[in-house]
Order: sequence, then structure tokens, then C-alpha cells
Amino acid sequence: MSQQQEQDFSAGRSDYAVLGLLAFINVLNFVDRQLLASFANFIVPDLELSNTQFGLLTGFGFIVFYSFMGLFMGALADRVNRPRLLAFGLAMWSALTLASGAARGFVSLLIPRMLIGIGESVATPTSMSILADRFPARQLGFAAGFYYLGVPVGVAISLLIAGYLGPAIGWRNCFYLLGGLGLLVAMSVLLLRETPRKGVVLKADGEVERMAFREVLALLWDTLKNSPALTCVIAGGVVFHFILGAAAFDQLWFVQERGFERAEIAVKAGWLAAAGGILGNLSGGLLGDWWQSRFKTGRPMFLFWAGLLLTPFGLAYRLVPGDHLLFELGILLGFFQLGLFYGPTFATVQELAPAKIRATVVAFYILVLNFIGLGIGITGGGIMIDALANNGYESPYTVTLFAFTLVSMLALPLNFMAGKLYHRDLARLQQRSLAESS
Repeated sequence: MSQQQEQDFSAGRSDYAVLGLLAFINVLNFVDRQLLASFANFIVPDLELSNTQFGLLTGFGFIVFYSFMGLFMGALADRVNRPRLLAFGLAMWSALTLASGAARGFVSLLIPRMLIGIGESVATPTSMSILADRFPARQLGFAAGFYYLGVPVGVAISLLIAGYLGPAIGWRNCFYLLGGLGLLVAMSVLLLRETPRKGVVLKADGEVERMAFREVLALLWDTLKNSPALTCVIAGGVVFHFILGAAAFDQLWFVQERGFERAEIAVKAGWLAAAGGILGNLSGGLLGDWWQSRFKTGRPMFLFWAGLLLTPFGLAYRLVPGDHLLFELGILLGFFQLGLFYGPTFATVQELAPAKIRATVVAFYILVLNFIGLGIGITGGGIMIDALANNGYESPYTVTLFAFTLVSMLALPLNFMAGKLYHRDLARLQQRSLAESS
């Protein structure tokens, strides 16, 4: 598609319908992923888990498979029918969610949580690839932000399930219900038609020109090496995810160090997550697109200024008692800041990636976000909490969460640099694409 065609191109009703379906699947994805953390105060005592074991279940136990299989699934999404691939992933993680509900200890929960990562690794690279082919570049921030409503809505729903349904039917039955729903949705995804790919050379029979996996990895490395803006965006996302990983212990922190009842705080946090996250996702997508068209800096510069404004609240609310005004405000703004992140950052990653490996670059981004960012945040957080508690610290959760918030502030200078370099690197990519097509 030429630059003029891209400017004239607009998404239609069917494109928005597909966006809605993919966003709903992402909601299921994050409900499933967050359910373990939301039920922490139910599952940890029931299965007699330590903080380190719980950190492994929500951290590396899940993330290793999710992250590295995601790179393979991203490369696969660049080569095969994407709706069928998405249906396979959804069916797989839903069946394993059913198995998670039957766990009787650490090992029997660890095994399905590890394998669930394979199924869930399909969702975002495949969905982002489809959306990039259905929406013009000027609307990619909105499309990515709307798709990533799955994060706050999924987290909120999982917390509300823990708060409302957990005491009524038990955590195991909640896992069974979610797994059954996912299997039904997977069957409907098979009815979705493949989306024609933009900017990709097709063979005479209309199939995608398939590159060897080694060639895909070589092009990925070349892309990262020649786009400092893309590298800074990825690095900024990784360090931002340190605190998101450590936040898996929020529910335990609320109960053990802020004195809340477990169902009460799950409900309260769920509603705050829904309000802050939905507003943040929609604002991030729309404001990121507006910033892109208004200023001579990329969307990451918008994230820099937003982070500079919001991060102090994220630090302050970790230090105040549970009845302080800043406490609930901090939870709300934390989810708002998380929502702001997804639209601008994923739109930037897609724009700076060559069209023929777009899903692979997204998958690589997800790999490092999860394996390094969330992996260190969750697993490191659990180890640090246990170490502080064993050494007599009165507030090990508070100290750990505050420390990880400080480290995550490294995202600010990385987003600043990405914003400064964005237009230069985008121009280089466009020139290279024109040279390859001529």
C-alpha cells in the first residue's frame, strides 16, 4: 500500500467488529492470567504456598513458556491463517484453565500454568497483526488501546470474580467456569475470515511468501540494530513492567499490611481497576494518536510526560494507610497509567517494524516484557518479600513494592529518547521498504 493509499484508507464497520471480538478475547486472556493473583488470599492458604512458590506460579512458571513460545507463535502468525491459529491458542489455554481448578498442590498447579503460557502466547501477536492490516497508521494507537482494554477489564473482572463469586462457589469452580466459556468462544473464532495483509508480497496463489525461521530472526535482529527508537520503546516497556510484576502481590499486601478483608478489597480494587484502566486505555490510544499528529515527536514522548506526572502518586500510595485518600487514588491512577501505556507503545512497535515480520516483532516485545519485566518483578518480588520477612522486617510487602516502583521509573528517560528518535527511524524504514519494492 502506497503512502497516499494509507492516508486515504479508513477502517469500516467490519473492522471495528473484528476489533471488538479480538478485545473480548484479550479480556478472557487477562481474566485467566490474573485469576491466580486475584485469588491469592484463597489459593495461598488452601495449597499452603510460600511467597516464593506463589511468585513462581505467577512469574517464571508461566512466563518462560509464554514468552519464548510467543516468539515462535509470532513468526507463525506471519505465515499461516491467523483466525485458526487464534482459535487453537484460545482452546488450549481454556482447557488448561479447567485443569488448574483441579490442582491439589504446588506442582499440580505449576504444570497447567506452564502450559497455559503456550496457548496465551498466540493471542496478542496474532491479533495485533490482524489489526495492523485493518486499521490505518493514524488509528493504530486507538486500535491497540482498545484491544488492550483486555488488561484493565480482565484484571477487574478477575478481582470481582474473586470478591463476589469466590466466597460463594469457591476458587476452583471459578476456574472451571472460565475454562468452559473460553472453549465456546474458541469455536466461534473459527468462523472469522483471514484479513488480507498490507505491505507483504504474496505468491501467485495468494499465499504469504514464507521466510525460514532463521531468516525471520536475522531480520528481527537487523531491525532492532538499526532502529534505536524501537529498542528504547522495548527497553522502556520492560522496566515499566517490573512494578507490574511485583503487583501480583498486591492482594496479599492489602490484607496483610493494610488490614483489609480479602473479598472486600478484591471488589474495591476490581471497580477501581475497571474505572482507571478503561479511562486510561481509551485516553492513551486517542491522546497518543493526537500527540502523533500534533507534535514532531513520537507517541513515546507522550508516555514520558504522562509518566512524569503520574509516577509520584504510584510512590506515595505505597506509604500511606488504607484509609488515606491517596490510597484509593493511587490504585485508580496506577491502573490509569497502565492503560495509557498500551496504545502508544504497541502502535509504535508496529509502525517501526517491517510489515513482513510485524507479528514477530510484537511477539519479541511481548517476550521481553514478560520474561524480563514481569518475570523479574514477580519472581524477584516473591524472593525479596520472603527474605525481608525472614529477617524481621515489619512491612516486607510495602518495602518491596516501593522499591520496584522506583526501578520502574527508568522507563521515563527511555521513552524520552524513543520519542526523539521516532520520526528519523520511521523515515529510514519507509525508505528501505520503497527500495525493496522497486
